[in-house]
Amino acid sequence: MKANQWWAALLLVGSVTGAMAQVDGQSPWQVRLRSVHLDSVDKDTTPLGLSINNKSFAEIDFTYFFNKNVATELVLTTPQRQRVYSNGSDIGSFKHLPPTLMLQYHFTDMQGFKPYVGAGVNYTRFSGVSLPAGVSLDSHSWGTAWQAGFDIPIDRNWSINFDLKKVYIRTDVYSDGVSLGRLRVDPLLYGVGIGYRY
Repeated sequence: MKANQWWAALLLVGSVTGAMAQVDGQSPWQVRLRSVHLDSVDKDTTPLGLSINNKSFAEIDFTYFFNKNVATELVLTTPQRQRVYSNGSDIGSFKHLPPTLMLQYHFTDMQGFKPYVGAGVNYTRFSGVSLPAGVSLDSHSWGTAWQAGFDIPIDRNWSINFDLKKVYIRTDVYSDGVSLGRLRVDPLLYGVGIGYRY
């Protein structure tokens, strides 16, 4: 499904089921701010022995609850610069922008502890590629994403959030237009943050 079709489906479902989210007296909207640590798997099928640095950065997400259990979450951040290594030697960098759209199921029967699981799709845009002459990457990547986490309510609106995502991000590597193989970033993303339900 193309990105514009995802948005159209999301808006249609939201317009039809928006009233259901008000049953518990809360707004259907929640926003979270997380600190996320990216841990790449660094699997490489090229002869270059490629890897990238692990790093921490800020992430914001917007969640819409269709009802008390089912929600969708859009995960956003700014373009992240990654250092690129060949057999341990720094050879350059690239930026990636990885918005992710998740469909979630929230377990609401537990007091003081609200776990959830999610699955969705990631689109990553690669830019600012600075690598040795002739070496290039695909400009984008589509992949699946998986998620598990939980919220600890502080009061009716505020909560503390712990989140773990597995995101599949891969790019083909070229030398003078000839494919050398594929770099699999496929990171685990460990997140902790705070949420606000309007």
